[in-house]
Parts: sequence; C-alpha cells; structure tokens
Amino acid sequence: MNAEQFAGLLGERGISLSSTQLGQFETYFETLVEWNEKMNLTAITERDEVYLKHFYDSLSASFYFDFSGPFSLCDVGAGAGFPSIPLKIAFPSLNVTIVDSLNKRITFLNHLAKVLKLDNVQFIHDRAETFGTNPRHRESYDIVTARAVARLSVLSELCLPLVKKEGNFVALKAANAKEELADAKKAITILGGRIQETNTFSLPLEDSERTIIVINKEKPTPKKYPRKPGTPAKSPIA
Repeated sequence: MNAEQFAGLLGERGISLSSTQLGQFETYFETLVEWNEKMNLTAITERDEVYLKHFYDSLSASFYFDFSGPFSLCDVGAGAGFPSIPLKIAFPSLNVTIVDSLNKRITFLNHLAKVLKLDNVQFIHDRAETFGTNPRHRESYDIVTARAVARLSVLSELCLPLVKKEGNFVALKAANAKEELADAKKAITILGGRIQETNTFSLPLEDSERTIIVINKEKPTPKKYPRKPGTPAKSPIA
C-alpha cells in the first residue's frame, strides 16, 4: 500500500486527509524507520507494510467509532504510537495520552510529536496497572484504546478503569477476537463495561481478519481493579 492507495482507501471510508496530514504520515514512517535502527520499535519497516499494517490498521477503528469530537483519549501500551498517533493525525481535535511501560518508547514518542508538530499529546512512562489506580487518570478519559497488547480479558482490566462513565473502550483485535470476547464477558461486566458492538472486517490487499470491539462504560469500576502489576496477566478475571 503506497500513500496514494492509503489516501484513496480511507476516502472510500469517509476519511479525507489533507496534503499536510499525508505529509505527517510520511514523516512518521521515516522517523519510525530511522529510530528502529537504534531501538526495537517494530518488525514491520517496509513502506507498503507500515502504511497498511500500522497506519491503515490503526485508523480502521474510526470506521466503526466516531473520533471526531474534542475527546480525551488514552492509549494503553501504544508502543511506537499505534493506534493513537495515526488517529491524532487524522482527527487533530483529539487530546491524546499514551501510557507505556518502556521509557525508550516514550523517548521516541516525544521526539515523534515534535517532528509531527502535534499538540495536546502527552506520554507517560508507567505500568497500566499502576496508572489505572492514579486518581488523576482513573475514570477520566472519554475513550481508551489498545491494539495488540494482551488478551481481551486482561486488557479490559487495564483499560476500563481509565474510562469515564458513559465513555468507551475501543479494542483493536486480529484473529481469535470472537474467542477472546467470549472469555472476557465476565471481566467486562465486573469492571463496569457492556459490549456495545463488534465489527469484523478484512484488511485490504492481504485479507487478514481484524475486529474492532467497542465497550461502553456503564458503571464505575470497583476500587480493587486494576490489581497490582503482573496480576491481571497471570490470573485474568474469569
């Protein structure tokens, strides 16, 4: 997928990118590849693949959920900035916070935000479990996103405590989403969420399956969640 195909396929989905925004994606690609030589940010470095498997894949969440308001968005475990930085480029009114447990990724993201000239972005070095208990962040975001971080039963415990009441947790999943969803139903309910919608589609050009799961926050998350670092992954709510 080249930049032209990228813009064309997004246009078919109702997402129109300006030449400035397309320039930001190209700068993002160049910066990612340059920094990837110094630190392991991604295994995907070919231009066509980055545009398809990182940029388009990140923006696919917006095919099923409207990110166009001035929302506060927290991205948990974003790594090299996916999905929240592509979403921020496409929807500049988003106010983005990324939390990641690796400081070197935070260093990269701070540099990236400068070269892309992004405003209203902040990057926090923390574990999601401790971040979710911080009163400044707990239940304070309109939207929380996560892409390929952990199984949904674990992810729900890391993300739902950050979502404000009536806000939404948007999970970007690859294969096995249906099975993960079945396993996570109890955890989602306990944590105050309700599955609002599930949308499965194929990534263009290679036909790999993707699923976007939208979970609405109906009631506050019990205070004991998230549990201490490492616990959600070792013993998911079941």
